[in-house]
Amino acid sequence: MNSLIKFGTDGWRAVIAEDFTFDNVRVCAQAVADYLKQAKLADRGLIIGYDTRFASEDFAAACAEVVAANGIKVWLASKAVPTPVISYGVTAQKAGGAIIITASHNPAPYNGFKYKTQDGAGAPDEVTAAIEKNIARILNNRKIERLPLAQALKQGSVEYLDLDPVYNKQIAKLVDLPSLRTAKLKVVIDSMHGAGAGYFKAFLGGGNIELIEINGERNPLFPGIRPEPITANLNKLSATIREQKAAVGIATDGDADRVGIMDEKGTFVTQLQVLSLLSLYLLEVRGERGIIVKTITASSMLYRLGEIFNVPVRETPVGFKYIAPIMMNENALIGGEESGGFGFRGHAPERDGILAGLYFLDLMVKTGKTPSQLIDYLYSKVGPHHYERVDIEFPASERQAIVDRVKGKRSGEIAGIKIDRVDTGDGFRFMLADNSWLLVRFSGTEPLLRIYAETSTPAGVITLLEAGKALAGV
Repeated sequence: MNSLIKFGTDGWRAVIAEDFTFDNVRVCAQAVADYLKQAKLADRGLIIGYDTRFASEDFAAACAEVVAANGIKVWLASKAVPTPVISYGVTAQKAGGAIIITASHNPAPYNGFKYKTQDGAGAPDEVTAAIEKNIARILNNRKIERLPLAQALKQGSVEYLDLDPVYNKQIAKLVDLPSLRTAKLKVVIDSMHGAGAGYFKAFLGGGNIELIEINGERNPLFPGIRPEPITANLNKLSATIREQKAAVGIATDGDADRVGIMDEKGTFVTQLQVLSLLSLYLLEVRGERGIIVKTITASSMLYRLGEIFNVPVRETPVGFKYIAPIMMNENALIGGEESGGFGFRGHAPERDGILAGLYFLDLMVKTGKTPSQLIDYLYSKVGPHHYERVDIEFPASERQAIVDRVKGKRSGEIAGIKIDRVDTGDGFRFMLADNSWLLVRFSGTEPLLRIYAETSTPAGVITLLEAGKALAGV
């Protein structure tokens, strides 16, 4: 068993059959069962769900056997379901939390173990620290309880649960589905072989709207892609939009908690643009007011929208686990991060790629604008903002050297622009004199160095990214 099971930005992820083994997954399940007892949540039971990756249902069953053997009621998802469906299910069921077997957007060889709190939110650091402490104790000869699944089902300690009905009812409260169904739009849905397959058709089918779904079948190999809705993985979606002369493309990642949007030309709409457009939708089209919560990697456009509509904007480190507490405690209107994960008021305090996609369609219908026209409209209010991110693999032995190189840059210029200040709250973010920014940080879920930039021109973005690579020495 691996003693280095560590929870990153959103759960623990590892390569299947190397570190992500049944033994290690059972260790994690026992650690969660112990945590539920420690937190006095065991009597509320636990939901266990899973995505479409290789053997996800088997890993979920292994978790159910362990948790049930600890005397904790388990509701086991009856099929692969999106993470947001499980998160909302926790709140609807009033469960003590949820285990989700998913590696989200990671490449095909990976699987993962997420824990959601009793609020349906990603576990904060203090919760994952408690679970990791339990893991360390279990690995040091603590017995793992197990009850065969057939026996657990027979005695009722494990019960299969269809999570769709309560989620579908919730979505119908939040989105004007009848209006969307009557819209004369052609929409391409790319489910990326993930758990989100079929959901848009279920919500919007039977009306005027024409839905074309690609990559809707389960395929744990994710052939030719990794299930992350960014430009590099959406060539098929882009081509299908152009071939079908569709109005928009919507992609969801492996567990459908992230969304990617492509415009009517098959061009990717960046996550920063989407978050800003969804904020504009809620503020202007729906006339709502409330705090906007953004991670440090999200757009400066949100500050301008905050000024225009007189609403506060709060900033957090990367990770929805930092956004969720503010959404809950301050009834925030929207929370979002650069990865394409957006959460909304009145829903579970967690990312939901399906709801975000439906809201984007409603924005198009209510304004009568195409995605590219919506971006022009946004820029007419906040000014042009262009963004890009590059991910770079690096040898683990080089990590400290990269940190030292970037840390040494505290003043002067980057790409000929004066450094206004340096923020080290999560990585190294250089705020520049022309209101552009460059961020260098390590991924919290993968062995990657990520470099982000936002500025007023596409050419300026490329220049900043190259300057970031040079600074990091990669």
